[in-house]
Amino acid sequence: MSWYPAPGKLNLFLHVLSKRADGYHELQTVLRLIDRADRIRIASTQDGEIRFSGPFPQDNLCVRAARLLKQHTSTRLGADIELEKHLPAGGGLGGGSSDAATVLLVLNREWHLGLDRAELLQIAPKLGADVPFFIYGENALGEGIGERLSALDLPSAWYLVLAPQVSVSTKEIFSHALTGESKALKIPPFFAGQGRNDLEAVVSARYPEVSAQLAWLRSRCPQARMTGSGACLFAEFATQAEAVAIHSQLPQGMSGFVARGLDRHPLHDWVS
Repeated sequence: MSWYPAPGKLNLFLHVLSKRADGYHELQTVLRLIDRADRIRIASTQDGEIRFSGPFPQDNLCVRAARLLKQHTSTRLGADIELEKHLPAGGGLGGGSSDAATVLLVLNREWHLGLDRAELLQIAPKLGADVPFFIYGENALGEGIGERLSALDLPSAWYLVLAPQVSVSTKEIFSHALTGESKALKIPPFFAGQGRNDLEAVVSARYPEVSAQLAWLRSRCPQARMTGSGACLFAEFATQAEAVAIHSQLPQGMSGFVARGLDRHPLHDWVS
């Protein structure tokens, strides 16, 4: 039974362009993989059962991903799954979606299913809007509800990520999202600091802790912003030393970590 990474992501910007007839929102965002990751232990079994261990509900995204793949392929195999969390829940880092994507990637190999990336991308949206990005496995421009992905070359970078101790409901925040405030950017190329996060004001108004920590980070890094629908905040740096220096100044009661930007998902080459 081996451990596998489920890396986090940052939305370097997030524009909410319009509300669609289906209730979702038309978005434009740049998605960046980071090396901070959950870890998942997965072993294939012969009995056809999907078993999960960990301090999480049994109907979590890891289990749902395994069951969806099993149903899609009609395999008779099962799996034992264990999750070790390092990405904050409800933080906008895509932790649950990344966990689900890693389960799909690993079980596709462990169960000898032979699905290619295109087929995994077809089933991934059934688990959540961010899951296709982690299957895609490269930094990308995301459009539509985030499912239309175009590979994007991003320069090497380091990030200081702050994790306010609140869990933000994506559904709640999008229900209050203002549309049409920002216009779509012409990309590529993409430069650090372009755009903004249109959900930031909504989250800051409802979660004072997010607002206060964002103000602290911006006082040191003016281009700091929120990722996804929150609550995590980040600032980008050219070197690890710069990120570590600001991290060392965190006041008592604030927590965060330094992460390196990745070019590709660690399991990118597991599918063709």
